[in-house]
Amino acid sequence: MLAALKDKSLHYQVFALALPMVLSNITVPLLGLVDAAVIGHLDQSWYLGGVAVGGTMINVTFWLLGFLRMATTGITAQAQGSADKDAQAVIFVQGMALAWLFGVALVVLHQPVSQVIFHFSSAGSEVKLYAAQYFSIRIWGAPAALANFVIMGWLLGMQNAKLPMWLLIVTNVVNIALDLLFVLGFGWKVQGAAAASVIADYSGMILGLWFVAQQWLQLGLPPLKQKLASVRHGMGRLLKLNRDIFLRSLCLQATFTFMTFQGAHLGDNVVAANAVLMSFLMLVSYAMDGFAYAMEALVGKAVGARNKGQLERYLVGTTFWSLLISLVLTAIFVLFGTQIIGVISDIPAVQQQADQYLPWLTAVPLVAMWCFLLDGVFIGATRGRDMRNSMFLATCGFFAIWWAMSSYGNHALWAAMIGFMALRGGILAVRFISLWRKNIFLPHA
Repeated sequence: MLAALKDKSLHYQVFALALPMVLSNITVPLLGLVDAAVIGHLDQSWYLGGVAVGGTMINVTFWLLGFLRMATTGITAQAQGSADKDAQAVIFVQGMALAWLFGVALVVLHQPVSQVIFHFSSAGSEVKLYAAQYFSIRIWGAPAALANFVIMGWLLGMQNAKLPMWLLIVTNVVNIALDLLFVLGFGWKVQGAAAASVIADYSGMILGLWFVAQQWLQLGLPPLKQKLASVRHGMGRLLKLNRDIFLRSLCLQATFTFMTFQGAHLGDNVVAANAVLMSFLMLVSYAMDGFAYAMEALVGKAVGARNKGQLERYLVGTTFWSLLISLVLTAIFVLFGTQIIGVISDIPAVQQQADQYLPWLTAVPLVAMWCFLLDGVFIGATRGRDMRNSMFLATCGFFAIWWAMSSYGNHALWAAMIGFMALRGGILAVRFISLWRKNIFLPHA
């Protein structure tokens, strides 16, 4: 272990993959901030409410289909590790075929889907009207947005994180620029914000396809036309992995949705305080996601190469830096948590509520890092079934903890969330150790 930590090339490999993704993640909240600022300066509050509700609908829909990126990363990284150029080409074609299939299906079915969602929404009539407008325009970007998942996953699997970084940055910068032009310049209001996102998605897809083409030529992969005939070969493995990751994502979404709705039952100040504290959780997510992506790519490469020594080095190096960053985040939350809350909200009642639950958040970095990292390990190894099962058990644990502590109000929700993260990491850790000892995780090493 110490020998691995002294290896400068290992640290370079980890950061070459993790740092670009961390930097590109920064543009995500920036886009949300600009959206809120631009729409928030219109003359009625329901414009902002409509974009918030419609945007949430779109984000959840796309997020549930995020398995397209994860599955593509894991399988591509294994093909890259085994130097199988045919497999590297086929997985990209298969992923794009699925992305466009799902994207077109969303466009065709968006009206009944939105009607069902709005039926259960308690938003006002004006907010629903503008949310529906936003959703009905933004959904046309689905084929491009889902294709971008595959492009990012494929490039990461090929051990290249710089190109996905530029893909995200350019897409979000285009979105921000068009937001300002369409909403403030042309006065298109909610429709302008939605159109800006659609154009940005397709701009990103065009740029991403150009990145892939350059990589394709540099690596001398088989001609694309030749691989189109092989699109069905091995599709079963991709579909099975996608299914398992999708079910995992449903469980994850269930916990966060329940936390939001249950918090709302506890009062306006509590739900507002939880929204403030969730920004702490997002900060951890943006930092840890970069190292989870690195873990996916590096583990997949080592598994594809059937190189146990290489896999051990990657596990040690990525875990070391994740632990170090988690300790830094914990120190920031402990020392400056109250000040950060004050920056996010200047409402005294919300600040007081958020301060009351801040101790739970100080535990998040060190608890959550394990579920992020081990997700990366199992994605890289394309062991979707293990991820699905662990997430299901952790979700059951989440609701069990909340039910047992429900008399403690919002403390029960945060205890359940911390327990949920601990269970996710703990169950995957136990499973990994078991597979490692039985020599199943890397059977032909």
